[in-house]
Amino acid sequence: MPDVWFAVPGDPATLTGGYVYARRLTEALPSAGWMAHPVRLPAGYPNPSAADLKETRDIFAQLPEDAVVLADGLAFSAMPRDVLEATPHLNMVALVHHPLADESGLSAADAARFRQTERTALEFARAVVVTSPHTGDTLVRDYGVARDLLHVAVPGTDRAQRARNISGTPQLLTVATLTYRKGHDVLIKALAEIKDLPWHSTLVGSLARDPAVVTHIKELIAVHELQDRVTLAGELQDTALSAAYGSANVFVLPSRHEGYGMVFAEALAHGLPIVACAAGAVPETVPPDAGVLVPPDDPAALATALRRILSDVSYRTRLSDAAWTHGQHLPTWRDTAACVADALWAALP
Repeated sequence: MPDVWFAVPGDPATLTGGYVYARRLTEALPSAGWMAHPVRLPAGYPNPSAADLKETRDIFAQLPEDAVVLADGLAFSAMPRDVLEATPHLNMVALVHHPLADESGLSAADAARFRQTERTALEFARAVVVTSPHTGDTLVRDYGVARDLLHVAVPGTDRAQRARNISGTPQLLTVATLTYRKGHDVLIKALAEIKDLPWHSTLVGSLARDPAVVTHIKELIAVHELQDRVTLAGELQDTALSAAYGSANVFVLPSRHEGYGMVFAEALAHGLPIVACAAGAVPETVPPDAGVLVPPDDPAALATALRRILSDVSYRTRLSDAAWTHGQHLPTWRDTAACVADALWAALP
């Protein structure tokens, strides 16, 4: 069985979609004929220090001649030319969830810097794995990636029990690290407009990665007097997270951009109707009969969608039934691994 060295920055146990993808792919790759060996890159990416870059060079220098390296885009796309020029003995495969410059809230200067570093880095990739057709199209259009280098490997989804809320009060679930791109501020403003309806909202996700955003969300909750109706649950591990999906009625996440949106697929697998934004790859991920998509950064439109789905039980049931049906046909992690394996074979000389 051939080997692939899977280079990911920082703590591999981090509870975000990109890191979950890396862990599950590592586990599944042997089913597609490849043995994955984790390579831990410095945590400073995508803004590496000089010391981070030196450590990266040293790590790559120690890998075997002609090794196939699958490098997560959070690091690979931020590597300067000189680091990648030092890897002629490696067959580099880039894994891009979404371009770094598409992260919401960046300054114009940072976005321009990321666009340049990512375009340069992708010139060194012998193959490029993307997690959605949308991201692939973006790389071809804006980054000069040849389409024949692209391999789409949509995240896998585990089969799940259908959600059955028995509490009586409609439960809204959001699963996302509290960062600006995920749009929690838009959600709180929308919830303030539907205070006349019965509901409870649970926000699952790290409260530590962006303290300024967390502070702002807490302030919005207080200003709109939603302290008793919105729960900041923090990160939840597998069993508790599954229970949160299982006890919900509606999944809502008004992201400003998504390269795929693994949590939307997870919601479909549990038969949850979805309220989200038509941003990035979300329209590809959320079927039109299983959810409602509104414009990004539009609390009023989000509130209108939530009001209808909460007020009209038959409408909510139709969306839920469609979500459940779609959820039964989502790709598995073995399917994902098979797509990535094609890219790894293509990277060999």
